[in-house]
Amino acid sequence: MRKDLFSLLVIICISTHVIRSIYEILKHKGLLKPGKVSFGVMLANMLLLWVSWFLLCGFDVLRLKLPFGVRNFGLLLSVVGVILFLTALSTIKTLESYEGDLITKGIYSKIRHPMYLGFIFWLIGFPVYYGAVISFFLAFLFILNVLFWKYLEELELVRRFPAYQEYKKKTIF
Repeated sequence: MRKDLFSLLVIICISTHVIRSIYEILKHKGLLKPGKVSFGVMLANMLLLWVSWFLLCGFDVLRLKLPFGVRNFGLLLSVVGVILFLTALSTIKTLESYEGDLITKGIYSKIRHPMYLGFIFWLIGFPVYYGAVISFFLAFLFILNVLFWKYLEELELVRRFPAYQEYKKKTIF
């Protein structure tokens, strides 16, 4: 039963990553204009992605018994990721279709993509916390995917905001 559930969660997690990547590609190519419907679909997709990831790590069929300090480092990394994500969200107050000026205040004064960075911290932290070996290796595949989303977003931001190149020099990630 545990193996079947884990396999299902892997399929869900991979599928949601693929759906998000297809969405980002279509948006980048101008074949899809973000709106309320696409936002709703992507929000549901991302919620499913996050929930499936958290569950996947807990149900991983290959586990290591890691030292207390290592496990807690994974938990700390995950908590920092959640804080980064929520801080960024409270600053921009949207997950999609931002039409305003380039945001360079708050957390964005130091980190260009705090939501993606937070997500990457979750991807590393949760498998470490659980000692979840397969999830840990899947995390690297998913991190590449997040970096792909970041790449496409950077292209859009460079196009939309002339000051973005200078902003990149003053911030990380």
